[in-house]
Amino acid sequence: MFSSLNRNDIKTRINDESLDLLVIGGGITGAGIALDAATRGMKVAVVEMQDFAGGTSSRSTKLVHGGLRYLKQFEIGVVAETGKERAIVYENGPHVTTPERMMLPFYKGGTFGPFTTNIGLRVYDFLAGVKKSERRKMLKPEEAVRREPLLNAKDLKGAGVYVEYKTDDARLTIEVMKKAAEKGALALNYMKVTNLVYENSKVIGVEAEDQIDGSTQKLFARKIVNAAGPWVDTLREIDNSKRGKYLHLTKGIHLVFGGERFPLKQAIYFDTPDGRMVFAIPREGKTYVGTTDTVYTGNIAHPKMTIEDRDYVLKAIDYMFPEVNIKPEDVESSWAGLRPLIHEEGKDPSEISRKDEIFVSDSGFISIAGGKLTGYRKMAESIVNLVGEQLQEEEGRSFPVTQTKELRISGGDVGGSAGFETFVNEKVSEAVHLGMEEKSAKSLVGKYGSNIDVIFDIYQREKADAKAENIDPAVFAVLRYAIKYELAYKPVDFFIRRTGALFFDIDWVDLHKDRVIAYMAKVFNWSDEQTADYVKELNQLMYEATHPEE
Repeated sequence: MFSSLNRNDIKTRINDESLDLLVIGGGITGAGIALDAATRGMKVAVVEMQDFAGGTSSRSTKLVHGGLRYLKQFEIGVVAETGKERAIVYENGPHVTTPERMMLPFYKGGTFGPFTTNIGLRVYDFLAGVKKSERRKMLKPEEAVRREPLLNAKDLKGAGVYVEYKTDDARLTIEVMKKAAEKGALALNYMKVTNLVYENSKVIGVEAEDQIDGSTQKLFARKIVNAAGPWVDTLREIDNSKRGKYLHLTKGIHLVFGGERFPLKQAIYFDTPDGRMVFAIPREGKTYVGTTDTVYTGNIAHPKMTIEDRDYVLKAIDYMFPEVNIKPEDVESSWAGLRPLIHEEGKDPSEISRKDEIFVSDSGFISIAGGKLTGYRKMAESIVNLVGEQLQEEEGRSFPVTQTKELRISGGDVGGSAGFETFVNEKVSEAVHLGMEEKSAKSLVGKYGSNIDVIFDIYQREKADAKAENIDPAVFAVLRYAIKYELAYKPVDFFIRRTGALFFDIDWVDLHKDRVIAYMAKVFNWSDEQTADYVKELNQLMYEATHPEE
């Protein structure tokens, strides 16, 4: 029940099922809630007005990190919890989360020095429960430059090295949602909640509009949870319960460069002259850098990079990597995302806490806001605990404690973190034997984990179909998988959330988009108008990735 070929069946099931819980929002928080609830025996459904991970959950810095920056703000609890959680996220899905050595250089007159960096990273190791092999190392200036020759060597006093965890945020969300579906959850993208339904002043359901065919229906559940990220307050306004604390949206952008133009060897976390912290990270033959932190009041569904945003990041690169001599025309792609932070009076946007909070209105409408990608599982646990307590009080039903701490997400059955490298080597060898190129195979195995066997099967069985559609067999296998097993419906779903290609290989999108769109149009029987709309949507996002707004 996670196939775009079965959209209508899923919609019917959500309508017919006696739901304990209906979650609004298909980002990482909604996916986590669905998985936690389903594994505890609740009947749960998720509706998402865009694609899964279509908002913040595909537009982050793509790190499952322990929140070193929060140490500066003495957010001890946040550092301790997220540090431990990232290890759990990694163990349960090593194919979408991998350790990344991060260098923190310090300079004469900078925010950090040898002493404060050493003490800070030591405290961080302790609070985050960092395993011995991944604990901090302190480097002399010469060693820091040897590890990363592009680093600004002027006034460099040394560096600390610690471990962060790199992730594919959108694929992490999809894999969690797929696991939830496997455990019985129902989930549907492109179902927009337009209103709430009440009985005796209590919320009992939602009105939803299918963004594909325009049909509307009412969906009912014992409990309704609002996990809509940047749209949380939009729904609280419908419920007339937006009081007290409210969302404060800030925008962050990232720039992507080709590895030849910006050949970064080592991930770097550095502070800019104005006190912002910026990441520069090598990934799949590219280098990406971010982020900004500016107050956002525009269209929530469509944040854009401005020239000012772009130039800020370029200036930061120039400051830390002056020999690269970076230019605006070197930007291959970019993305802009929103952080839904909880407003606290008198705080600067960059200082506002990333703690999550739960709000329960008089109508019983439950909202969760704030939080970080890393803490999604604990956020989900808190919500499902609350729902379980309410159902027990009201109906006398009891549910077990969370089951997700050691539950592998979809694709995560690879022998844990310790066995993942062996798994990759074995599967790449299989792929080469099937006729795939080694580089392509390694990327696919790394991306899909234990689900790679399904892709191999499609690759073998449907080569004739791929040839008939004039689509590369490996691309066709991934496309078929996205449609049949990952609820991809639009071209942007495939090229952004299922493959990440629009951000990290935009030329690949350009090469394959026409044939992919033609095939999807045939499979889903799109009208000419639909096809034109979806083509326009993809082309617009490709344009915005390379052309900042004035």
